[in-house]
Amino acid sequence: MTNQLPEVAIAILYQDNKYLMQLRDNIPNIPAAGCWAFFGGHIEPGETPAVAVQREILEEIGYRLPTFAEFGCYPDEKVIRHVFQAPLLVDINQLVLNEGWDMGLLTAEDIRRGNCYSAVAGEVRPLGTMHQKIMLDFMSK
Repeated sequence: MTNQLPEVAIAILYQDNKYLMQLRDNIPNIPAAGCWAFFGGHIEPGETPAVAVQREILEEIGYRLPTFAEFGCYPDEKVIRHVFQAPLLVDINQLVLNEGWDMGLLTAEDIRRGNCYSAVAGEVRPLGTMHQKIMLDFMSK
């Protein structure tokens, strides 16, 4: 039996100095519940992180990643996050939210502040802690 950490593939999707993020469902037993986070998800057995991120983005918002590149790897005690970056080449209105509570294009100011308003939630919601850290790293490069 292996006690290897689960792995996820997530994407930083950017457009006009803004970053597409998902407001995660407000369900207590999921990671970053009710917080702004990246689109992406678990890597299936036999999948590479690159294949997983393409599949997850297509499933979650109906967006076929154009070109994309690996940004980094962020392991912690619970999960290994493979982070990719890609341009968002369509209007947000062309995306279909199939997973999550809301989605939005967050500004660098939203990310530095650590929260953003959601019209669907009707309130300001926080960024997930690790998601904010990854975004701050990305914006500093």
